[in-house]
Amino acid sequence: MQIGTRIGTPLSASATRVMLLGAGELGKEVIIALQRLGVEVIAVDRYENAPGHQVAHRAHVVDMTDPQALRAVIEAERPHLVVPEIEAIATDALAAVEAAGVAEVIPAARAAQLTMNREGIRNLAAEELGLPTSPYAFADSLEQLKAGIAKVGYPCVVKPVMSSSGKGQSVLRSDADVEAAWLYALAGGRVNYGRVIVEGFVEFDYEITQLTVRAIDPVSGKVETYFCDPIGHLQVDGDYVESWQPQPMSPKALERSREIAHKVTEALGGRGIFGVELFVRGDDVWFSEVSPRPHDTGLVTLASQRFSEFELHARAILGLPVDTTARGPGASAVIYGGREERGIAFEGVAAALAVPGSDLRLFGKPESFVKRRMGVALATGADIEEARARARAVAAAVRPVSGGAAE
Repeated sequence: MQIGTRIGTPLSASATRVMLLGAGELGKEVIIALQRLGVEVIAVDRYENAPGHQVAHRAHVVDMTDPQALRAVIEAERPHLVVPEIEAIATDALAAVEAAGVAEVIPAARAAQLTMNREGIRNLAAEELGLPTSPYAFADSLEQLKAGIAKVGYPCVVKPVMSSSGKGQSVLRSDADVEAAWLYALAGGRVNYGRVIVEGFVEFDYEITQLTVRAIDPVSGKVETYFCDPIGHLQVDGDYVESWQPQPMSPKALERSREIAHKVTEALGGRGIFGVELFVRGDDVWFSEVSPRPHDTGLVTLASQRFSEFELHARAILGLPVDTTARGPGASAVIYGGREERGIAFEGVAAALAVPGSDLRLFGKPESFVKRRMGVALATGADIEEARARARAVAAAVRPVSGGAAE
């Protein structure tokens, strides 16, 4: 396929086909953005009726950590582009697919391999690129974890090398916490590699997501780097609960953040949007992590930007021009399931959407858990404080209830 020059008709011989590996709420928005541009989309996830399955042209349920199963679905569908949206993927199979010319991997197979594993990306950032990071060590046994903690000191954070949304993550403050953190990390990883990272704390004022887009410049025809306004966010137990844009910061800190984001994404290569997570204290900036795809904190861009992170990703991977223009201050707040049940319902939606400047996404996940993200509240405002207050009011108005009967 000639990227950026031609898009066919879905479900026809001319179709431009994109396969998303992972069809959660972020993938669902990417699918919608691609379909608005006339793309035929195949959604793959590990469970039936995932949010993206509900809007894609075709859907498959596959264990994406199984290289044979992953290769088989790609061979059967023959997409032009394969777009990873989660961490739990057999990235070696993606490398083989790319090397064989079966499909182009977004942003590239190497980028997927490095970023799906905290060890790969930390080694790239700290060792190869020389970027400032928190102190860290890797461990594949309880004894090595104790040695790593002795190196970085208390307090510290233990995480699986492959996980997301805070799964398997613990904050440790004493030796009494170590064994429980080791077992929790092993259980919480997307794939149980039996290996964890322990990170020392960085004293920071706030943390940001610097959304960074690598897209083809229509004038030069080359891949250039574009930046969205920085996104501030609040995390609880490693999982984002609120985000807002723009995050106020000094000009020097913003410049340094973008220098770091540019270095990391250029080293990874390819096209698409990257969520670069950074710690900031005054004018100092430390690299934390990077996701080579839309970021959960970037859900705020559905309200705050002319084109959301999902639309930017769709355009970039197709070789189309991008525009990172901001609309104005915006905020998001997570709506949790609050209960363990399949097929729940939501009350208070009308009251939520009566909040000025509000919007809402209910993801359509088939099963609710107490701390599962089932929706997101969105709002704009005259400033980020007003936008945040409105987003929190929207989230508070939405009440998950049993799907069996009205409560």
